[in-house]
Amino acid sequence: MTTPILEARDLSKHFPGPKKLFAPSPVVTAVDRVSLSVMPGETLAIVGESGSGKSTLGRLLLRLLAASEGRVFYQGEEITHASGTRLNQLRRELQIIFQDPFASLNPRMTVEQIVGEPLWLHQNMNKADRQHRVIELLQTVGLPAAWAGRYPHEFSGGQRQRIGIARALASGPKLLLGDEPVSALDVSVQAQVVNLLESLKHQLGLTMVIVAHGLAVIRHMSDRVAVMYLGQIVELARVDEIFDAPLHPYTQALIASAPQMQPGAQRTTPLLQGDLPNPASPPSGCRFHTRCPYVTDECRQIEPINQVLEGGRQVACHRWQEINRDRSVIQIAPLSAAFLRRRALFEHAATHSTPPARNS
Repeated sequence: MTTPILEARDLSKHFPGPKKLFAPSPVVTAVDRVSLSVMPGETLAIVGESGSGKSTLGRLLLRLLAASEGRVFYQGEEITHASGTRLNQLRRELQIIFQDPFASLNPRMTVEQIVGEPLWLHQNMNKADRQHRVIELLQTVGLPAAWAGRYPHEFSGGQRQRIGIARALASGPKLLLGDEPVSALDVSVQAQVVNLLESLKHQLGLTMVIVAHGLAVIRHMSDRVAVMYLGQIVELARVDEIFDAPLHPYTQALIASAPQMQPGAQRTTPLLQGDLPNPASPPSGCRFHTRCPYVTDECRQIEPINQVLEGGRQVACHRWQEINRDRSVIQIAPLSAAFLRRRALFEHAATHSTPPARNS
């Protein structure tokens, strides 16, 4: 059996809430007893609403945050408490692409310095070798070598994100985590960056974890999807299973909330009502019960276990079988013609090894 490249076991993260004068400070549980694994070469997507804990989980997996409870394994080795030299080695092999391409680049450094810094830190290259490698990395992400002497403020958002990708690749990582890597970009640029990441994954043999809430991006890029709600994973399955036959009511509502491609089409699944509960005081029982159209007293009182189904699919819901008994397939709007054209172009480019576009 293949060993996961990255694995979390009962991972939790607690943050102190705002201090109160005459009462104990509340504790916010951003991630609550999460277990999942990432297999070599796959792309795992972590999705959910803002505040669901998906970005915190991603940082826990990369040891950018220390876990409050639970364990993290990298290639079978526990790294939960790694420090010093070993942690520096992990930084080289586990890299992140940040959400905001404007805030994640040092405005006082040139592109050559930004992309070359990991080479200096992790590979101890001399200046000439670093300059040559920086040029190679810029060309890999579709940027001209002549731009190496420019500063971040001279670039568009898409170009800055390409610089961030080049910086993440500089250390020669085995796994990349994209924390909402295209959410801050224009829609026209998002497709280019998504295609670039897909191309780099196959070209360099990378494993990827994508934290996102854009369902179109997730469906295009990922192999498996973990759906998070209020710090817990409520469903985990292959991407086609998630989109063609979601089992958890929250997953169904997320997919139903995506814009319909057919004007006037009737929605077959209720949309989400209300707001995400306060993570400092989560609901009892099933955390989704305050917004679930199928709620019962059992849901309000008893927390559902994470059931592992055939093929490794997971779902945490008391009534998932009853809810889906008469609905084996959830009706999802068909893929748009534009999406199909974009996917065909990407597949053609991947087959013919066409270099990424040099536009932003």
